[in-house]
Amino acid sequence: MTYLWTKTFHALFVIAWMACVFYLPRILVNLAETQGRPAVQERVALMGRRLYRFGHVMFALMLGLGLLLWFGRVVAPELWPHVTAGRGWMHAKFLLVLVLLGYFLWTGRMLKAIAAGATPKSSTWYRWFNEIPLLLAIPILFLVIAKPF
Repeated sequence: MTYLWTKTFHALFVIAWMACVFYLPRILVNLAETQGRPAVQERVALMGRRLYRFGHVMFALMLGLGLLLWFGRVVAPELWPHVTAGRGWMHAKFLLVLVLLGYFLWTGRMLKAIAAGATPKSSTWYRWFNEIPLLLAIPILFLVIAKPF
């Protein structure tokens, strides 16, 4: 039962973190489109900072529970099924999640730079940039569901 609760909360924190990953670039779009309106830009930048902080907390919880799922059998083998033996898909998934984390951190750096006064790129650029997490989420989901290797 411990395994199932851990897996449930891991999935919940994955969903929460992915919401941040998908929405942060939309905030960058809004910042690019509100040039010349400092009050609106300040409010949107504040929303971005808060979302970015929230995303860090969600990632930490997701990672902690994910590692517990991965290594739980070492801690308490009687409570945790041996789900990772011979599972190359999990290594591939982990690599893609690290790439997605890099994307999240890059988005946060762009947000901080704009808040500090840097000129944002065009909203069209940010709209295309917003598609990257989807391109990473698809193979991650496939790996989790299909476990192809």
